[in-house]
Amino acid sequence: MQIIECPRDAMQGIHEFIPTEVKVEYLNKLLRVGFHTLDFGSFVSPKAIPQLKDTQEVLAGLDLGVSNTKLLAIIANKRGAEDAVAHKEITYLGYPLSISETFQQRNTNKSISAALEDVAHIGGLCVKNSKELVVYISMAFGNPYNDPYSLDYLEQFTDVLTTLGVEIISLSDTIGIATPVQIKSSFSLFSTVYPEVNFGVHLHSTKETASEKIRVAIKAGCERFDGAILGYGGCPMAKDELMGNIDTKVIIEEIKNSCNTQLKLDMGAFKEAENYASLHVFGKYH
Repeated sequence: MQIIECPRDAMQGIHEFIPTEVKVEYLNKLLRVGFHTLDFGSFVSPKAIPQLKDTQEVLAGLDLGVSNTKLLAIIANKRGAEDAVAHKEITYLGYPLSISETFQQRNTNKSISAALEDVAHIGGLCVKNSKELVVYISMAFGNPYNDPYSLDYLEQFTDVLTTLGVEIISLSDTIGIATPVQIKSSFSLFSTVYPEVNFGVHLHSTKETASEKIRVAIKAGCERFDGAILGYGGCPMAKDELMGNIDTKVIIEEIKNSCNTQLKLDMGAFKEAENYASLHVFGKYH
């Protein structure tokens, strides 16, 4: 099981600028936990996400010798990808590709067809620079804009990505509307049709429904899970009211209970990171 901790997603919607040194301290605490991957920052325009304008400075301050955790950076265009691949410390580039035309425009200011051109170009950059591309299919379980959506449409979308050579796809519920039935249907189908693809899930959810959604995804064959400590965050491009991420602790507990698996995580370091997040990051900046 791969757990991806997403402080970047949790921080990006906060209006007050979190000092670089605070971000570095928090991320270094997360690195000590032993997550598979840390989604630490974004190579995007500061005008779009001002909170993450210091990503390169943050990267320079990370103590990468304390764990084997891999780093993931979000990019939204070719220029951002070119900046990201220049850093040897980064393993994964994450690209947000929406199944909703409206949200693709809101999120990256381009059409789905233009975004697919980006995916093709960025995939080539990743191969050339020994990086791995993760494509996040946002609005993968529906959208609030009345854009077309169905499981068949999602499968067609996935077909295009696999044709472009994408091997890691994260189905993303950007606004928290996925039902357990949808999650089960999607992962049961895709794990059979696309055995060569590593499918993950990036869910936003209320606390009341989070555990069931993760439990269903595990049983349907998902092995890659995104979370954020204490369930903070949300996508500021989606709608005015943000729906938080799923608390990483929920994911850890569901994996333990459903798979009878002991994850190789330092839970003492996890608690320290959780306390720091509560007191010095999300409890302080709004």
